[in-house]
Amino acid sequence: MSIWTIPSPSESIWHLGPLPLRAYALCIVLGIVAAIWIGERRWVARGGQAGQMTDVAVWAVPFGIVGARLYHVLTDWQLYFGDGAPRRPVEALYIWQGGLGIWGAIALGAVGAVIGARRMGLRLLPVLDALAPGVLVAQAMGRFGNYFNQELFGKPTELPWALSVSPSTAIEAGYPAGTTFHPTFLYEAIWNLAAFALLLWLDRRFRVGHGRMVALYVMAYTAGRGWIEMLRIDSVQLDDVLGLRWNVWTSILLFAAAALYFILSLRRAPGREESVYREGHEPVDDTSAAGAEPGDGVDAAERGDA
Repeated sequence: MSIWTIPSPSESIWHLGPLPLRAYALCIVLGIVAAIWIGERRWVARGGQAGQMTDVAVWAVPFGIVGARLYHVLTDWQLYFGDGAPRRPVEALYIWQGGLGIWGAIALGAVGAVIGARRMGLRLLPVLDALAPGVLVAQAMGRFGNYFNQELFGKPTELPWALSVSPSTAIEAGYPAGTTFHPTFLYEAIWNLAAFALLLWLDRRFRVGHGRMVALYVMAYTAGRGWIEMLRIDSVQLDDVLGLRWNVWTSILLFAAAALYFILSLRRAPGREESVYREGHEPVDDTSAAGAEPGDGVDAAERGDA
């Protein structure tokens, strides 16, 4: 084993008195907080009121967590149901043990965002565009939860940055104790943070609107998820579809759909929305609606350039 090998944490649960603090849950929570904070700043810069993205998140986050778990259980149902399943059916509810599917989170999270945006009189696409880049940061932080759980690592490798797991974890994965693996959690975390920086630059340079920031998010994420998924060895339902893992096909199809939407949307509605509010729901006091100090975000003239 190389001295440069990445060691796995010896534990993933700490106890504060009788209260267990789970690393996986902590990473997820911190990621959510970061995504909301980033979304708030982006929303205010686009002309919205401070606090509105937090209110939208009250709907989007619970929906997203439920969707993420549903996606995991549906695509890995053999872990919980049927003869010889390694886990009990009730453990399908144990989200702190790991197992959250991003596409379920995005799908139902978007439903929650629709509900929150409509209740507040906000245009949905500007809301999603404001939140999308921060989701990449949340995903990057969430991957460290997988690191603490010693799960979702890649194929064996002897590269200097290989991941070392506990002997029992290696044996459970079907390899001898002492085998080191690709740290796919780290690959995806780095990819997501790089994609986040790219999206911010593109938005600043081209003033992306009309849902195209969401499309860019999907394209950037799936471009990385596709090749990283090919390195992983964890089994999933429909593990081999025409020679590729199910999640690789999902990445390919979603990348194509996002690219098509981006092109068609750019032709139909170039530029950015003039207002982030639905007609008749604009704030009464426009000066306080910005929710930021003078000089923050973009000025009114720039916001009006569609």
